[in-house]
Amino acid sequence: MTNRRTVLGLVGGAAIAALSTGFMATSAMAQEVTLKLHQFLPAQANVPKLVLDVWADNVEAASDGRIKVERYPSMQLGGKPPELMDQAIDGVADVVWTVVGYTPGRFPTTEVFELPFMMTNARAASRAYWEMFEKHMKDTEFKDVHILGTWVHGPGLLHTKDPVTTPEDLQGMKIRGGSRSVNSLLTLLGATPVGMPVPAVSEGLSKGVIDGTTIPWEVTTALKVSELVSNHTEFTGNALYVLTFVLAMNKDKYESLPDDLKKVIDDNSGLEFSIFAGGTQEDSDGPARQLAVDRGNNIITLDAEQTAVWRAAAQPIYDSWVEDMNGRGLDGQALIDEARMLIDKYTAEYTN
Repeated sequence: MTNRRTVLGLVGGAAIAALSTGFMATSAMAQEVTLKLHQFLPAQANVPKLVLDVWADNVEAASDGRIKVERYPSMQLGGKPPELMDQAIDGVADVVWTVVGYTPGRFPTTEVFELPFMMTNARAASRAYWEMFEKHMKDTEFKDVHILGTWVHGPGLLHTKDPVTTPEDLQGMKIRGGSRSVNSLLTLLGATPVGMPVPAVSEGLSKGVIDGTTIPWEVTTALKVSELVSNHTEFTGNALYVLTFVLAMNKDKYESLPDDLKKVIDDNSGLEFSIFAGGTQEDSDGPARQLAVDRGNNIITLDAEQTAVWRAAAQPIYDSWVEDMNGRGLDGQALIDEARMLIDKYTAEYTN
């Protein structure tokens, strides 16, 4: 027979169990998730300061502090910039920002945006890049990582010790190039491409290892390029080149998040973030360019006719890239046509 004391004991035990379960659930809800964000630039550079920190701060705020993003600039977690993507895949870092071209040929479809004279507007190209990522890259070359954003920088140009106006002026120069396509173009035009990550450019210029570099204006500030060289060659219309970037997250880390925190990550990533990131980088070009103007540097702006000479000289890069893509089972010309169509469409939208 069950007496009154037994019943009270059972009820009390159930209540304690319920309270315990509720406490455990509350603790789980309040549990902090720490994401280690790793990248190669100093913390004060434009991308960490104006893009990555904004993303991290927004994620922390939207999660009510349940997600903490630890920021590790300048490769503080170890390794070299070309290893960043593998660090995201292997879990050395939870999130990385990297230049896709640091691993040439590994993510071939992204290279369509890096071809010479493809880009006119960073917001337009970044939007096109995200759309083509979702269609062509997400479940193929980027299947081992969770991509949070895809974007390009503002127009890439030449910064050199001696002035460059025609393609022939590059002959014999040692120029740092940031991607496979850029290096191919430099070789085609008679220069010697020198592969080095962006942070090494300042030392390379100061020690004479390179005679110039290809970077957008906004990066010149952190690297003091306008103090190390005095000639800058700009192009009219489409840019000489751009590099492609990704913000990538370890797939297991993302999948381990509860649904509400996945939503926080999702809400702060994707198309709109990609457009913001590319546009923010391009918006930083103007102030950096002005520093070179203020120093009295020689800024050579090629007109449409002069730029057309460079575009014609770059055509073999397209031909060889299409052949390479076709050899990988990809339709290279179709990718070029799609990228151009999207870039033109969105450039009209962002410039009107």
